[in-house]
Amino acid sequence: MNDDRRKNKAHPKRHGGKGRTPADAAAAAPEKPGLRARQAAAKILAAVIDRRTPLDGMLDLENGNIAYRQLGDADRALVRAILNTALRHLPRIEAILDTLVGTPLPEGARALHHVLTVAAAQILYLDVPDHSAVDLAVEQAQLDPRNRRFASLTNAVLRRLSREKASHLTATRAVSVIPAWFHERLIAVYGKEHAARIGEALLEPSAIDLTVKSDPEGWAAKLGGRVLPTGSVRLPAASGAIPALEGFEAGQWWVQDAAASLPAKLFRDLAGKRVADLCAAPGGKTAQLALAGAKVTALDQSGNRLKRLIGNLERLDLSVEAVEANMADYRPEDLFDAVLLDAPCSSTGTIRRHPDVLWTKGPEDIDKLARLQERLLRHALTLIKPGGELVFSNCSLDPCEGEDMVARVLADNPDWRIEPVEPADWPGLESAVSPRGEFRTTPAMLPATDSHAGGVDGFYAVLLRRNN
Repeated sequence: MNDDRRKNKAHPKRHGGKGRTPADAAAAAPEKPGLRARQAAAKILAAVIDRRTPLDGMLDLENGNIAYRQLGDADRALVRAILNTALRHLPRIEAILDTLVGTPLPEGARALHHVLTVAAAQILYLDVPDHSAVDLAVEQAQLDPRNRRFASLTNAVLRRLSREKASHLTATRAVSVIPAWFHERLIAVYGKEHAARIGEALLEPSAIDLTVKSDPEGWAAKLGGRVLPTGSVRLPAASGAIPALEGFEAGQWWVQDAAASLPAKLFRDLAGKRVADLCAAPGGKTAQLALAGAKVTALDQSGNRLKRLIGNLERLDLSVEAVEANMADYRPEDLFDAVLLDAPCSSTGTIRRHPDVLWTKGPEDIDKLARLQERLLRHALTLIKPGGELVFSNCSLDPCEGEDMVARVLADNPDWRIEPVEPADWPGLESAVSPRGEFRTTPAMLPATDSHAGGVDGFYAVLLRRNN
């Protein structure tokens, strides 16, 4: 039995006065404002880093982390800000903490590491008073039996960080914010300079892009937006709540990252053609196909996701046939004129919006998902008429899930070929078109302006055509 437990057993009713411990005092004092938010942030960060639990699920208000769900709106917003910031800057935060702590923390102090990371994210990158971040981290340490003996260390490390943060930020500027395993892959594919630009782009929150039914210039003027080379409208940072914006209720546009709008635009004329969207929910690409005049069959294996898709399309006054099915087993009575397969992937292209991805996935996940995509693509080819088209896409930055896999499938299917994208048809995105005519965007593309953020999701898209 350790000393703390022995004391508590010997003096079960000690309430104060002589011999009172710091832990007793902390437990008896009124709860400090913001403490529960920091505790929730540390717990969720631990789940992401140590157990590779996706962040979105834990922040779900119905089934997510209970400590998060019990918070008020303002505290939940703070937790999200802390977690997104900590995950975006994690390698630099950890490098700074290693310098300040000096001797590595013992194995049993893993929970303390997350407390320090949460506090450091606030001190270094968020508009939170340093003293508040320090005091609440010390309070967390004192209230946690695992960390109580490190309360003084926590105080010393974080106060020093507060005094020296400018020099630490400068010293870690060259540290990549991308985990080593993925940084090496990026360098191998894109080169050192582009990989560094991708890393810096990930530090910026993603913009909000709209796909509009018509007149992007007009909607950009109404909403203070900027028309992108994709035809999307990018909103300024302070646009307010999306449902309150002009055109939302009337179904004149929907939120869709500019890069995510590219795959559906690779098809030629779709008017009157039968088109299947094989992994359709939440429906942004489905809406594009329907808007182009196609007769769309939207598949998804999740009934709940299909309900969301149908609701989104009702707002847009667009209709499709919705089918709940696993596309790998789907065999229609009649072949389609065209198919869109936006396949499940590692989502490494979406890290600006989902900074947990590179901490919850690893190389083995990319390999596993590439094999899944290959099976799905091979099946999708069997659903299309001679002379028909297929667009394959995903939001991965890794060619294992894109160019390499598609080349392997085409080698076994000589009646299929790539229909090349012409760079001249995409002014402003010429650099995103590969020599084979495939699209490959990265977060480092599309520079920012004074009023609008830059960058897009990392996306791969290719148009395939079946011989007659």
